Amino acid sequence: MSTTLTPPSESIEHPLEIRDARAFQERFNRRPFKIGHHLADHPLFELPRLVELSRQLPESRVEYASGKVSVDHGSKEAPRTGLSPEETIRQIEECQSWMVLKNVEMVDEYRELLDACLNQIGLLSEEVAPGMYLREGFIFVTSPDSVTPYHTDPENNFLLQIRGPKYVYQWDPTDRTVQSEEDLENLFSGGPRNLEYKEAYAARGEKFELLPGDGLHFPVAAPHWVQNGPEVSISFSITFRTDVSARQESLHRLNRHLRRLGMTPTPFGQSSFRDGLKYSLVRGARGLKRLAGRGAQIRSPYGPG
Repeated sequence: MSTTLTPPSESIEHPLEIRDARAFQERFNRRPFKIGHHLADHPLFELPRLVELSRQLPESRVEYASGKVSVDHGSKEAPRTGLSPEETIRQIEECQSWMVLKNVEMVDEYRELLDACLNQIGLLSEEVAPGMYLREGFIFVTSPDSVTPYHTDPENNFLLQIRGPKYVYQWDPTDRTVQSEEDLENLFSGGPRNLEYKEAYAARGEKFELLPGDGLHFPVAAPHWVQNGPEVSISFSITFRTDVSARQESLHRLNRHLRRLGMTPTPFGQSSFRDGLKYSLVRGARGLKRLAGRGAQIRSPYGPG
């Protein structure tokens, strides 16, 4: 997997502000850190344009529900409000809802903006985690005081705050007291992202205030929950995978498969030797799958291939 850093257009060149390249590379995919950006007044994030975007995207790429949920909502689906996507955006100040517009890169203007941002990220991330791929963008539009429950995501993520204040509570992705191996194995196997939250976790996390112009890095599989401030919030989430995250995903999926066979696999990252052996197995299974052809019945349960 390799990245292609395409030049951004003149109108959105250098949308991010990253002042300390060394700190970026030391913390990337290890710890959260803040960056800056120049998108707070960008016309692509104005509410009328987002209404138009909600019409341009396939229905499956627009998700919306009530924002009146608790941090420990768990794997239950958030209740719907009865509003349409357009009504949700137009009434966002008072309808107590949240909306996410997924894969906005499907629309040319948003793909150009996403690429401009990730081109800047890639110039630094490629040195420590090469192979950027699967570039995706998500726009979150949420009512005042809405909550995004405790959950985790399988991608590298930079959340860029566009409008309103937002408070993010984030945990170390290697802390197994707040997220178990089984949680991770399920996540990387396509299971639910929401996790069970306990008040005892609070002391182990970090709190970040995000204002327009702020951005925050989320390492792969870093548990977090979000509390919006007293105003409408708009955020732009720019995500991607790397060779490192693809390897992590494959090994967690393999461990889940081994666990279902009654084994107790060594957790990912605990033994580089065992991880290497497992990854060789994964690559071998993928090779067999390719040799067998698409119509064959052999399928690898260990990851994308």
